Amino acid sequence: MRVVSGAQMREADRRTIEEVGVPSAVLMEHAGQAVLRAMDETFGPLETTDVSVLCGRGHNGGDGLVVARLLAERGDVPLVCLLGRVDQLRGDPLEKARQVQATGTDILEIADDAAWQACRERVLGASIVVDALFGTGLSRPLDGLAAAVVEHVNEAGRPVVAVDLPSGLDADRAAPIGPTIAASLTVTMAAPKLPLVMSPGDRLAGRLVVADIGIPSSVVETVPGPRVDWLTRADVAPLVPARSPESNKGDYGRVLIVAGSTGHTGAAALAALAALRSGAGLVTVATPASCLPVIAALGAEYMTLPLAEASDGGLDQAAVDGLLSFKADVIALGPGLGRARSTEAFVRRLVAGTRLPLVVDADGLNAFEGAPEGLRRGEGLTTIVTPHPGEMARLAGGAVADVQARRIEVARDFAAAGRLTVVLKGHRTIVATPDGSVAINSTGNPGMATAGTGDVLTGMTAAWLAQTRDPAVAARLAVFLHGLAGDLARRDEGEVALIARDLLQRLGAAEIDLAASKTAGRGPA
Repeated sequence: MRVVSGAQMREADRRTIEEVGVPSAVLMEHAGQAVLRAMDETFGPLETTDVSVLCGRGHNGGDGLVVARLLAERGDVPLVCLLGRVDQLRGDPLEKARQVQATGTDILEIADDAAWQACRERVLGASIVVDALFGTGLSRPLDGLAAAVVEHVNEAGRPVVAVDLPSGLDADRAAPIGPTIAASLTVTMAAPKLPLVMSPGDRLAGRLVVADIGIPSSVVETVPGPRVDWLTRADVAPLVPARSPESNKGDYGRVLIVAGSTGHTGAAALAALAALRSGAGLVTVATPASCLPVIAALGAEYMTLPLAEASDGGLDQAAVDGLLSFKADVIALGPGLGRARSTEAFVRRLVAGTRLPLVVDADGLNAFEGAPEGLRRGEGLTTIVTPHPGEMARLAGGAVADVQARRIEVARDFAAAGRLTVVLKGHRTIVATPDGSVAINSTGNPGMATAGTGDVLTGMTAAWLAQTRDPAVAARLAVFLHGLAGDLARRDEGEVALIARDLLQRLGAAEIDLAASKTAGRGPA
């Protein structure tokens, strides 16, 4: 599902009105209908005079006026407030205001602070407040009367239904730009906007509903500008490759996982088991010889390969030669390897020498701190890197706070510069590809912030890369299923008790869940 900027949404509106021939008043009507449906589904039957509708003077306010009229027509008689005067309205919003008045419903005009104070208690005494003050056209912080209204709505603590965007958010920025409504439910039109799916803006949106208001999906998909996707079940389910009844383990990829060191053997085992649980046909863990007995004991289904060790406890560079000739389809490199100088030299030599697709994580990435150009491989060679924000900061040469403030831009720029695919982990994991495309993952929860979950993702990514041979597809599948397994684990274990092993145990359930959504609605075979 495409995520659009404010400019892209306005262009989609224009094309729909001028080229498809859907009048703007009809789009406004559909928007109001969608908001009311979502309210009914979320809050159940609404009581008479139990809803306040706060409207601005623009098209967002027009959507709110449609909600108010629909409520009045069915006898719910909302309290309708306009931030301004009716005689300041133009075009469709003015016509929608007249339709509200035609039902016998008054529109309270809030033209100044005194007018707001006179009706504030009545407005905020409702059980539900509809926020239709400002939409995608807002690009500067709210101030004055508008800021005061927003502050008072938030202080009241009532459930708030935001129309398109909580007022105060800029459609092009993840973070609020000033005073912002904290909504319980946001009904956004046609496509998600960036702050609704990225932190910290998403925390102000509440439950998100993307409403079809008559803007064709083909219009949304073809508006020019950067490509950002919101990964949903509908997007990810078709990416899972079908399995042939005549297939064998060799058809699903041979994954070599180079991982583990003294004290970090679990990382190697988690990555290997995750690769197997994600469909890889054969998995081998290459690990320091001294660690092999422990790692082999942790899993019966994967194979092991001993690597020679250097005098500083790391890996001997000479061991690279054997790996370069090892029969594999994908190499996953990094979980638990440690940061011995010899290991870092080993990693750099392996990355430079192999022509196999690579998934590089953890200490595999740390080996390139200060020299990220080493991850840029030859033309046509596939590399996926899976940094957490700290690793990304070390690679990009900035601070973690800078990475977190510009997650999309940092991931996109690094992917383009390095000609590789970036999986920037964290809340709303980002997948960025060298062509500039970005995907934002919709699954996952805070319980996954625990040791080992990143190792699980590494193994999953390698397995899907071995099966699909497409780095963008593999990364999207891996991050979505990884988060979905975490969500299933949270249901059973809660967030505090969740551990990486819980994800492993639910990867099968996550894959079944995704497959069910792929076939939903089909008739009998």
